[in-house]
Amino acid sequence: METGKIIKVSGPLIVAEGMGNCKMFDVVQVSDKKLIGEVIELRGDRASIQVYEETSGLGPGENVYSTGEPLSVELGPGLIEGIYDGIQRPLARMLEVSGDRIGRGVSVSALDHAKKWVFVPTVSVGDEVEAGSVIGTVQENVLILHKIMVPYGVSGTVKEIKAGAYTIDDAVAIITTKKGDVKVTMLQKWPVRKGRPYKEKLAPSAPLITGQRVIDTLFPVAKGGVAAVPGPFGSGKTVVQHQLAKWADADIIVYVGCGERGNEMTDVLNEFPSLIDPHSGQPLMKRTVLIANTSDMPVAAREASIYTGITIAEYFRDMGYSVAIMADSTSRWAEALREMSGRLEEMPGEEGYPAYLSSRLAEFYERAGIVKVLGQDSTVGSITAIGAVSPPGGDLSEPVSQATLRIVKVFWGLSASLAYKRHFPAVDWLQSYSLYADRLKNWYDDNVGDEWIKLRAACMRILQEEAALDEIVRLVGMDALSPSNRLTMETAKSIREDYLHQNAFHEVDTYTSLEKQQYMLRIIMYFHNLASDALDKNVDIEDILELKVREKIGRAKYIPETEMAKFDDLLAEIKAEMLTLTDGGEIDA
Repeated sequence: METGKIIKVSGPLIVAEGMGNCKMFDVVQVSDKKLIGEVIELRGDRASIQVYEETSGLGPGENVYSTGEPLSVELGPGLIEGIYDGIQRPLARMLEVSGDRIGRGVSVSALDHAKKWVFVPTVSVGDEVEAGSVIGTVQENVLILHKIMVPYGVSGTVKEIKAGAYTIDDAVAIITTKKGDVKVTMLQKWPVRKGRPYKEKLAPSAPLITGQRVIDTLFPVAKGGVAAVPGPFGSGKTVVQHQLAKWADADIIVYVGCGERGNEMTDVLNEFPSLIDPHSGQPLMKRTVLIANTSDMPVAAREASIYTGITIAEYFRDMGYSVAIMADSTSRWAEALREMSGRLEEMPGEEGYPAYLSSRLAEFYERAGIVKVLGQDSTVGSITAIGAVSPPGGDLSEPVSQATLRIVKVFWGLSASLAYKRHFPAVDWLQSYSLYADRLKNWYDDNVGDEWIKLRAACMRILQEEAALDEIVRLVGMDALSPSNRLTMETAKSIREDYLHQNAFHEVDTYTSLEKQQYMLRIIMYFHNLASDALDKNVDIEDILELKVREKIGRAKYIPETEMAKFDDLLAEIKAEMLTLTDGGEIDA
């Protein structure tokens, strides 16, 4: 083990000499307290090391021990339902070992090495396998079938395969390779800064259904896509992330609280075990991995937490699962980069961020995608990455927001003014965009019907017309508008308040299926079209706006998913009431 001596301590950065045999990103143990650190710069035999724990009390002359290995995560049965810190130490075990406050130098295995899992083989002796081939399965919980894969770099013939209860360190198979026999266990280790390999990257073709109407209808994100949620303080970024983590139709959720407030992470930890997944009826934690890296934890660990999360996501992607990773927030991760860069005395870029900010962000987001996985014929897995951005003062021209927008294809811009009006989710429909909408058209046509795209286009058109008319209304008042323009304003108000506004804390309104979303849009547009036709027949706009059915349209969001027939009744009621205004004459929707 390489040993060096500390010559400088600067917050989470230490400099040690005598480290000539170290490599970049090697993990080291600092002082006899065994603090965990990582080499981030080498100059001759001097190494700059970012330490993932509090460095108070350290001084020059203390020893630094190199492990000769990069920062890696443990991958295997037991990951699901796990709650880890930024360097994959399980917080439940840390509580037992060091109490409410994480002690320094505490070393705890990420996975339980003593627990036995029932291994069911899926290959036989004599079968040919390669890296990524599934050799067996473990039923991790009622939702997740954990697939045990051949490690990267191993291929050959199955010489021996076992069945029964084993720990993750026990050999469950022996594979004969060109270099000899290799024992395969249920545990894999993987360096977090290196993306896991795959056969082929594919173009996204299906949406990630989130149950959030403003997202699914107006600004969808594809499975395997990347999205950013920028917004000022108090605009609801974290609640949007929580909603996506709760209700998105991904098989696995990896939630990374990167530099988050402790009370917000506490909400997540308390809520998720009690929430029921609408797709399976099981608690949400049964398909979730949480990485809690709160703002009071050492700043260097924020940098690692993002990579820890995406590596765990890639592992489940390689099993053929659809994974969604939430990073909240990448701005605080970038702040950690800036602090470490400053301590390294690197030349600062814009606003003090390092010159490599954009490339580091791209490295993270580019690890998302939909891919053909190794070792399994035509099996496809995906990672959808959704990163929150917290620009100071809501200024989207700052470097982190701009660097993120150059990478992502979906922009859910949160608005302080909408949040101030208590309109949540506060996604600004005039600023936000999705570059996946056209690509997903075929999926919507096949799975929802061609009416979906027409309704979406009509909805967007009316919202944009409202924005154009709004200036006139402010100047001369609503009464100055023509009847058709007044109807447009009222329909836009209905879209905003009855459709886009969604209550995350209401048991029915918190999640809306695509079928219900289509019904809700259909009744709003049906009313609008009938009303337009009635105006052409000289019906007074005031009479149309006073129809009692408008209140029922406003409350349609509270119709449960199990009572869809009520929407058909509502369509009939709209037509019946509108006919009373035209004396029974025919009207066209």
